[in-house]
Amino acid sequence: MASFFSEFGLMWYLEELNKKEFMKFKEFLKQEILQVGLKQISWTKMKKASREELANLLVKHYEEKQAWNIAFQIFQKINRKDLSEKAAKEIAGNPKIYQAHLKKKLTQDWSRKFSIKVEDLFKEKLTQEDYDHFEDLLLSKTTGKKPQTVFLQGVAGIGKSLLLAKLMLAWSDGHVFQNKFSYIFYFCCDDVKQLKTASLAELISREWPSPSAPIVEILSEPEKLLFIIDSLEGMKCDFTERESKLCDNWMEKQPVNILLSSLLRRKLLPESSLLISGTPEAFEKMEGRLECTNVKVMSGFSENSIKMYFHSLFEDRNRAQEAYSVVRENEHLFTLCEVPLICWMVATCLKKEIEKGREPVAICRRTTSLYTTHIFNLFIPRSARHPSKKSQAQLQGLCSLAAEGMWTDTFVFSEEALRRNGIISSDISTLLDMRILLKSREPENCYIFLHPSVQEICAAVFYLLKSHVDHPSQDVKCVKTLMFMFLKKVKVQWIYLGCFIFGLLHESEQEKLVMFFGYQLSQDIKHQLNQCLETISDDRKLQEQIDSMKLFYCLFEMEDEAFLVQAMSCMEQINFVAKNYSDFMVVAYCLRHCSALKKLSFSTQNVLHEELHHREKLLVCWHHICSVLIKSKDIRLLQVKDTHLSEQACLVLYNHLMYPSCNLQVLEVNSVSFLCDTHLFFELINQSRSLLHLDLSLTFLSETDVKLLCDVLNQAECNIKNLRLANCSLSEQCWDYLSDVLRRNKTLSHLDIGSNDLKDEGLKVLCRALTLPDSALKSLWLEACELTSACCEDLASAFTQSKTLWGINLLENALDYSGLIVLCEALKRRPCALHVLGLRITDFDEETQALLVAEQEKNPYLTILSNV
Repeated sequence: MASFFSEFGLMWYLEELNKKEFMKFKEFLKQEILQVGLKQISWTKMKKASREELANLLVKHYEEKQAWNIAFQIFQKINRKDLSEKAAKEIAGNPKIYQAHLKKKLTQDWSRKFSIKVEDLFKEKLTQEDYDHFEDLLLSKTTGKKPQTVFLQGVAGIGKSLLLAKLMLAWSDGHVFQNKFSYIFYFCCDDVKQLKTASLAELISREWPSPSAPIVEILSEPEKLLFIIDSLEGMKCDFTERESKLCDNWMEKQPVNILLSSLLRRKLLPESSLLISGTPEAFEKMEGRLECTNVKVMSGFSENSIKMYFHSLFEDRNRAQEAYSVVRENEHLFTLCEVPLICWMVATCLKKEIEKGREPVAICRRTTSLYTTHIFNLFIPRSARHPSKKSQAQLQGLCSLAAEGMWTDTFVFSEEALRRNGIISSDISTLLDMRILLKSREPENCYIFLHPSVQEICAAVFYLLKSHVDHPSQDVKCVKTLMFMFLKKVKVQWIYLGCFIFGLLHESEQEKLVMFFGYQLSQDIKHQLNQCLETISDDRKLQEQIDSMKLFYCLFEMEDEAFLVQAMSCMEQINFVAKNYSDFMVVAYCLRHCSALKKLSFSTQNVLHEELHHREKLLVCWHHICSVLIKSKDIRLLQVKDTHLSEQACLVLYNHLMYPSCNLQVLEVNSVSFLCDTHLFFELINQSRSLLHLDLSLTFLSETDVKLLCDVLNQAECNIKNLRLANCSLSEQCWDYLSDVLRRNKTLSHLDIGSNDLKDEGLKVLCRALTLPDSALKSLWLEACELTSACCEDLASAFTQSKTLWGINLLENALDYSGLIVLCEALKRRPCALHVLGLRITDFDEETQALLVAEQEKNPYLTILSNV
């Protein structure tokens, strides 16, 4: 906004006032200052000031936007609305005015927010390579005009918001997007949701340098707009609202979650581009519901950066290396240190412990221990052994505030919220000095915790101090409700909350809590957690909803062998995704106690292939994980998905599955890459006589793989009834192998080969086998197989001659009236059996729709499934 005042000059607008209007302006200015409680300007100075001098006084005493807002309001009061409109048009005609305002606002906001020394590590500017990268992400590589949606993914505190700020600064300086975007608007979900309801015009006006944003002019070219939506996890958007609930009018007030959904789902300003940031959990929730053009995963500190930071904090090189080595050995803690604020917290905590002569290994064993140690160190002065009564009260107030925030999805707290939870004004400066609270970027006079995880540990401590019924807010619920919501990932913002509650029950944490607060904490919480686990063990549907990885980390933090055995011995279904060595270690710790498991589903992504630092330890964990296939003798379903299996990993899995007590009935191997000879895998299938259902969907199968599989299926001892090979990139030769199976196999009743390049010629090969009298197949899934109506003669022949075939799924194929009438005529000739056609009636023209509806009405044995 500095450019606005200097280039166009508030003085020039004051020059437009006649003498009488100028005096009125001064009088209204005096009233405005008194009424709003603004910083005082001497009336004597104002009364004598010329137009130029008054403009300088306004700019000097107030921030530019505030000065302009005051002038705007007074122009309205003295009936000079024309001046406001003129200024708005001048601003609209020159986006550089908005850029200058944005630059100053960003500089002020971020310099206020990042007050701890770790900010020094963020000083580097974006490079030309960074600019080019974002240009590529946000600009279409084809026409350059197609609107883009880019998701910036990263854990809380990794620096997403700061990167977005740097990007906006780069745009305001003319380094990036100059020919693409006339305006960039930034909406932080944590801030926007405070509004409850708003229109898009109002959100834009909040970012504008003057009170009256020229909305019509701004939105006249939506293709030149970039909306940055930061911290998506902070907004309750489920993206499943009916389209009729969304809005397409930028002037219409809506609940802000509906407004943002309308923008994100391209109902509102579909020509604009979007840059969204959020946590991995937020991305997981929206994946498949929003179409993203690009996804950029943001990494934090590298291993070398973490090491350098530790050495920069410690004066003694040996102590720095000691602290770093302890952290490096704890993979989970080391991963947390990729987040700059957490790295600062961990390093500072270890430094204090080492200076006190304490052993750092103990507090690094579990994450909960490190957090509580850091927090208690903040509240106990170095010279004291125990906290003061005031410190105890301050921490209790923080814990109460944190719990309220977790339940109300609040991470930015007003002074009124602090007072409501027992934190008085004089406490605030103390908590800021401790750096457990920081000033929020906006709104003013609001505060945030150092990091969301610090808020979570404080909220967890609340539940050991008090019952939820004692909280001043009715939004705070009991610990059982909390745990169910945490384990089911109902609130994506809750990353560690449940784990911290379990961790605080560890004997060492109980001792620390008693020492700090001076009294024995309630043990009822452990009983409540027991009740949670009993409820889960008795409810199979609930077990399906539980994120097992969350439960594993909870039990790992608690480190109670008896409790662990009790929890794991009753689990019948487990589904987990292990993304790193830390996950493997925690899974192995828990799974070795499973004995009643019936269904196991897991993904290890590329950890087994690419993890180098802990290769040997990782394989040991993998042995422990696979051992559950032996210990739980009732496992009937195993699903391996999204996994890269190295030769060693595949051999370990093979050896455990070949154990005599392992009697799988269902084996699902989806999106799996075999980084070894697959002969071992198909030998496993050959030896598994109990196997009834085999699903290899989304796993690439070569011709050799399919030949090996078909050799197994042609064995008389093979009992597989259901075979799914959807989206396996099957080649032309594979149809001959599968045709041979259809001729010889007497148990296979369902075959799914959807989303493969089958085409009419490939289907002809299969249909020859289906017309043979000994064919046993009952249903054939051919969705998205690039079929045309030319295949319908072959299908008709198969239907009329096969004694068993009753259903075919033909969704997403290029069939038309001529082909479907052939098929329907064939179905009439076999009225003795039920026939199912998998078609979506609405995919066809009116004539074909009428045919299908009529055929279904005439033939009582025909069912056309519109959604298969």
